[in-house]
Amino acid sequence: MSAYETLKALNISLPAVTAPVAAFVPFVQSGKLLFVSGNIAKKDGKPWVGQLGDGISTQQGKEAARSIAIDLLATLDAATGDLDRIKRIVKLLVLVNSSLGFTEQHLVANGASELLGEVFGERGKHARAAFGVAQIPFGACVEIDLIAELE
Repeated sequence: MSAYETLKALNISLPAVTAPVAAFVPFVQSGKLLFVSGNIAKKDGKPWVGQLGDGISTQQGKEAARSIAIDLLATLDAATGDLDRIKRIVKLLVLVNSSLGFTEQHLVANGASELLGEVFGERGKHARAAFGVAQIPFGACVEIDLIAELE
């Protein structure tokens, strides 16, 4: 099944790629690697503000990470013109805006990792780092960047 058929089966439509609001580009290709800039969690089109462990639950954080994965897929689509050109999702870096005692960053990150696995199957299995940070731009609860390999 193609990535697009899977997205359709999951009832996911890819949004427009959000233009950067600082001095960077949405993606850079170097050889067969595609580096996608960090995307922050959004709710109703605005940054999903808050801290995990202080007003935002692990489950909500997981939903935020999943929504970011959809935005990352949109950027991959814009960069390649065809998601089926993705040979492999290589790595995710997941930053979780965390209160001092919050220790479930890995569970939050699963929201993105699981969706990429669903969409790409074996090609979606990736290396990952997930850790807590004191703050993310705009006060967002989660930010994720991605590295993919192209066919």
